[in-house]
Amino acid sequence: MYKKVKKKLFNLFCGELVATILFAFLWFFYLPQSDWFSLYVKTIPSLLAFILLELILLQGTLYWYLKWKQVKNNDFSNLPGAYLQLFNLFKKLNALFIFIGIIILGYLIINGAEEIYWYIFIFGFAVLEHINYYHIRLSYQTSVEIKEFLQRKKLVRSKLAKELTSIKTDKTAL
Repeated sequence: MYKKVKKKLFNLFCGELVATILFAFLWFFYLPQSDWFSLYVKTIPSLLAFILLELILLQGTLYWYLKWKQVKNNDFSNLPGAYLQLFNLFKKLNALFIFIGIIILGYLIINGAEEIYWYIFIFGFAVLEHINYYHIRLSYQTSVEIKEFLQRKKLVRSKLAKELTSIKTDKTAL
């Protein structure tokens, strides 16, 4: 079981890192080559949504890296409090940026901006990633995980959300 968990965590952190790098490559080198995409890629709202997505993916990369490092040392506990405080800060900053993103979305709707669908796609992806990490687990990668999800018939809290709850209960105990 130890090797299986270690491999899964390694794959999660590498997958998030590769996705972050690949998305940045596509954004800055591939999409601008297309005449019809270059308009959308170069707008401030779309760039802000993309930066939010990249930041959240980097947070996921860091989280899975830290969990992998822990398991490598045979430590299956929650992350240390300092790391959890950092992720709590990330969660609050994400919420602020998502709020700003909603205001931008309202602005784009009011002005009938052409890039609104591209913005909704990128911003929506960022919001779903935030939810997946900090609230409810939305991604199920293996057939076993999908089968377990279907048997439960309900969404479960994400691993990070559970760990962040532990620091809140520790504070109330003091």
